[in-house]
Amino acid sequence: MMKTFSLALTAALLLAACGSPDDSKAQDGVFAEAPRQLPGDALSMKASFAPVVREAAPAVVNISARGVQTVRDPFFEMFGGGPQQRVTGSIGSGVIVREDGVVVTNRHVIQNMQQIRVTLADRREFAARVVLADERSDIAVLQLEGVNDRLPVLRIDDREEQQIGDLVLAIGNPFGVGQTVTNGIISALNRTDTGISDSGSFIQTDAAINPGNSGGALVDMDGDLIGINTAIFSRTGSSTGVGFAVPAAMVRQVVDSAVGGASAVVRPWLGVKGDPVTAEVARSLGLDRPQGLVVTTVYPEGPGARAGLRAGDIITAVDGTEINDQGGLNFRVGTHAPDATVQVSVLRDGRARTLNARVQKLPGNADVSAATLIESGALAGAQVLVLNPALADSLGGDPFATGVIVGRVQRGSYAQRVGLRGGDVIVSVNGRAVTSMRQLDGIGRGAELTISRGGRSLSGRIN
Repeated sequence: MMKTFSLALTAALLLAACGSPDDSKAQDGVFAEAPRQLPGDALSMKASFAPVVREAAPAVVNISARGVQTVRDPFFEMFGGGPQQRVTGSIGSGVIVREDGVVVTNRHVIQNMQQIRVTLADRREFAARVVLADERSDIAVLQLEGVNDRLPVLRIDDREEQQIGDLVLAIGNPFGVGQTVTNGIISALNRTDTGISDSGSFIQTDAAINPGNSGGALVDMDGDLIGINTAIFSRTGSSTGVGFAVPAAMVRQVVDSAVGGASAVVRPWLGVKGDPVTAEVARSLGLDRPQGLVVTTVYPEGPGARAGLRAGDIITAVDGTEINDQGGLNFRVGTHAPDATVQVSVLRDGRARTLNARVQKLPGNADVSAATLIESGALAGAQVLVLNPALADSLGGDPFATGVIVGRVQRGSYAQRVGLRGGDVIVSVNGRAVTSMRQLDGIGRGAELTISRGGRSLSGRIN
């Protein structure tokens, strides 16, 4: 199974799982300056990838999963029938990263699956259980059951020494045909704004990646794991030479969280957001090129505020790696552990400076079980929670968002008649910002309501 993303060109193209992406942007910074050489003679041109494959391939596994999905058919139910159960399945790939049977794959390979089987390169089979599945990175960690000996592993190389143009191998199980190796180069680094994740920074490669490669290994010429193959841009669903892998730094973070007993990955934040530096902004500031992120908002008492960041600052790098957009900033900060210190390079009033920020987990409570049911007024029947950064982030929203989010709406309730839906954020009532659930009790007809839904602001009066 492979997440497939399609660029909108002149025809309607297939898109799976994450919505329609915009044109990709890259922060093509160089991680290291190790010397590279072209083949110098005919003998070098005949060199083989076989030594790397022999080292890496035994640790790459095939994954098959089965689940049961409930399907509702209104026509069938109209004649007294009930929900139907349908067996679903998926195939993918994975990588053994610990000798005791810890396997990394993509979350979308095992999502909503109850039975997971893992087949090793030597044809041994194991049942597996999910230890941790991280939606934000699309990385899942499995534990093989019944492992009695030491299994082959791939070393996670998170030093980020790759350069654009480096040779890489993609190893996985395309279309379920069995373990397959393809080769290519690193086409880009730090790909953000792909539509895959709002905090992702991906390695792009032209090595052939197809459905079934999801969760497989992207390997460098040292035989180390530098990424987990996750998605492709394609018109047809098959490889067109534009594939994306989750970098090893993020893989390492998810694995460490799972092995450490955590039930979720805790990502710290800097507490700032901003807009990319455009060519126009660069000219107005006298910059030689459009690079960096203009800070527009600093969260009060957040890590960025305490470090001295201000609105109007231009963040150019974090720990020496270029930053060009919000996704890149989220990724760079998010790969650190809470309470770690990061170096933030900024331009302020035309002068470069470096600030040390101690990043921390998002403030607030992400527990959705604390939702309150509105019992009176035109919004009765809606379960709501006051937004805070941790809650908004856990729901895939903007940590800076304010208001009250609707969790569930009871069928036949006043709130449903008004048109409220789960996921709506109630921003204001009668022009006043909503900051507590008490403001929503007893609202009568004629009140003006402003909500945020799917990134759009909607306003209207309650009839």
